[in-house]
Amino acid sequence: MLRNLYRVPIFITIILILACQPVVAGEADFDVKAKSAILIEFETGEILYQKNPELELPPASMTKIMTMLLVMEALEEGRVKLDDKLVCSEFAASMGGSQIWLEPGEEMSLEDMMKAIAIVSANDASVAVAEYLYGTEEAFVKRMNERARELGLKNSYFYNTNGLPPDSPDVQGTYSCARDLAILSRELIKHKKILEWSSTWIDYLRNGKSVLNNTNRLVRFYPGADGIKTGFTQEAKYCLASTAERDGIRFIAVVMGADDSETRFEESKRLLNYGFALYQPLVLAEENEIIQELDIPNGREETARGIVEKQVIVPARRGREEEISKVVELEKKIRAPLKKGERIGSLKIYKGNLLLKTVDIVIDQDVEKASFFQMFRRIIRYQIGSLVFR
Repeated sequence: MLRNLYRVPIFITIILILACQPVVAGEADFDVKAKSAILIEFETGEILYQKNPELELPPASMTKIMTMLLVMEALEEGRVKLDDKLVCSEFAASMGGSQIWLEPGEEMSLEDMMKAIAIVSANDASVAVAEYLYGTEEAFVKRMNERARELGLKNSYFYNTNGLPPDSPDVQGTYSCARDLAILSRELIKHKKILEWSSTWIDYLRNGKSVLNNTNRLVRFYPGADGIKTGFTQEAKYCLASTAERDGIRFIAVVMGADDSETRFEESKRLLNYGFALYQPLVLAEENEIIQELDIPNGREETARGIVEKQVIVPARRGREEEISKVVELEKKIRAPLKKGERIGSLKIYKGNLLLKTVDIVIDQDVEKASFFQMFRRIIRYQIGSLVFR
C-alpha cells in the first residue's frame, strides 16, 4: 500500500513534465496517405513534417527538377543563353510519355524548351536540353549524379533526364526520396526564373500552334502556389513537389506514391496549410528604413545614413518571435566619395545561431569628398572643441 502511494506523485510528475515540453516541428495532428512526404520551410530548410522521408522511391517526372537545376546553373555561369537555338535529335524525339512532339531536326529556343519541361513535363525537351549542354544524355546524367553528391542527396540515383523507367527490368532506374527532392527543390527555386515558368497555367509554343497547360493544378487553385513539378508512372504512382509563398514566407512540400492525382494535390495543400498556420511573416525593416547614422570624416557632408532598399521579412514560428535577431555590420572605413546606393555594410538576420538572411546596407545619398579648405576648417574646429572640453 505504501509503495503504491509513492508511485502516484511520480506518475503525476512525469505527466506534467511531458505536458510542458514545447511542440516540435513535425508534430502535426494529421498524417498523409502517400507512401512518403515532407514539408520544409524555404529560408532555413527546417523540416516541419515528414513521413518516411528517406524511403527510396521512383520520382517519375520530379527527376526533371535536377535537369532544370543544371540548366539554370549553366545559364548563371554564362555557358548558355535562353535565346540559344536547340536542334532536336532523333533520340530526343523518340521519347514517349509527356512531350511536345518535337520532330528530328526541329529548332526551338532554350527558353521554350524549359517552358515545356516546367509546364507540361516534356520528356523530349528534357533530352534535347541535356544533349545541348553536354553533348549526350549520358554525359548529362553523369553530371546529375555528381551534382546530387555535391548537394548531399544520400538516397538518390539518376538513370536519365526525365524519369521514364528503363526498358529492361534488370536495369536500375531513377530513385530518390522526399528529403532529397525537398533539398533539390529548394536549390532549384533559388533561380527565380524557374518560378515564372512553373507558375504559368497556360502558354503557347510554335507561334500559338502548341498549347502548354500546366500539369500542376495548385498553381491555379491554391493561393500563392507557383511550382514546382508533378510526376507519374505506373511504378511511381502520383507524385508532386510543390511550393507556395505568402507575405514573404515560402514552404516546399513533397508527396510521393499517392494512389491518385486528387490525393497528391489534396495532401500537398494540407502540408502547405500546416506550414502557413505554423509560421508568420516578421518584418524586421521597412523599405528605405534608416539602419545606421554615419559619420563621414572626409565627406563634404559629414553625416549620412545607411539604409536597406527593400523591406526585410523573415519567417517566424508563431509565439517564438524572440528567436529572431539582427546584427548590423559596417565596413571598417567608410570614406568619401560615395554614390547613392553603394554598399557600406550588411544587416544579418539570425534564428538563434543560424544565419537566415544577409541584406546589404547602402548609403542613402551621394557624398562627395571634402575640399582641402573644408578639411582644414574641420580640423581647426575639432582642435578648438577639444581644448574647450579639457
